[in-house]
Amino acid sequence: MAATPTHFSVSHDPSSSTSLLNLQTQAIFGPKHNLKETQLRIPASFRRKTVNLQVVMASGKTPGLTQEANGVAIDRENNNDVFDDMKKRFLAFKKLKYMDNFDHYKNLADAQAPKFLVIACADSRVCPSAVLGFQPGDAFTVRNIANLVPSFESGPTETKAALEFSVNTLNVENILVIGHSRCGGIQALMKMEDEVDSRSFIQNWVVVGKKAKESTKAVASNLHFDNQCQHCEKASINHSLERLLGYPWIEEKVRQGSLSLHGGYYNFVDCTFEKWTVDYAASRGKKKEGSGIAVKDRSVWS
Repeated sequence: MAATPTHFSVSHDPSSSTSLLNLQTQAIFGPKHNLKETQLRIPASFRRKTVNLQVVMASGKTPGLTQEANGVAIDRENNNDVFDDMKKRFLAFKKLKYMDNFDHYKNLADAQAPKFLVIACADSRVCPSAVLGFQPGDAFTVRNIANLVPSFESGPTETKAALEFSVNTLNVENILVIGHSRCGGIQALMKMEDEVDSRSFIQNWVVVGKKAKESTKAVASNLHFDNQCQHCEKASINHSLERLLGYPWIEEKVRQGSLSLHGGYYNFVDCTFEKWTVDYAASRGKKKEGSGIAVKDRSVWS
């Protein structure tokens, strides 16, 4: 059914407390559904906001930290859309990577088969894809505060869900736990009192690494706090690797040789990366002794 265009006219009487929006239409739904002129009342508060927006736009100034125009965030200093750079990067990715590797991305649209599960910190300075060059489809990634792995016996978390899915469904061949220098989560752990503040989400999470803190205090309590934190950053990685062996379906695959566990430490102060692998056979003896894990194939990339 064809419809004739609807004509709108807006009238505003400055002396009135309301504005009238006049909608004039001609037989939109045919001769049996003629609509009469309708008047809608616009609240005075809306009219004031409209006038204020017009004044601001005319002045070219943007009061406050940020301002929104038609739902778009505007930079407070130069009035640029804060997503402009992001848009340019996306379009460059599409042109230079997606279109040049169209078949690869088409296959990824159907299924993923990553070789790695990466457990990394949420810190904005340590993106695994940027630092290690992972491309789409290479690594299933979960990031949390201080790259911690909770025990198998603890309650559900997004990290445990990622472990279950990547190991049992995606069948990844490697799990890489990456820690890093100057980790705020580890600093929070090292500063914690023995009793956790139940009101703090951070403390209730980083306490997962309590064993790493205790081992650090046992051997490095005489060091400067920053050095203690660095020691704990690495100890926490091994603690997480040890925790992974506490998941029955992970240990089974490691024992069968279809899954390997690795640790990594990114020092962004001098841009070096240290990597090592869990020696499962040697770790079994340590597990009986309660003394952690054994590692092999340690190397430093600098």
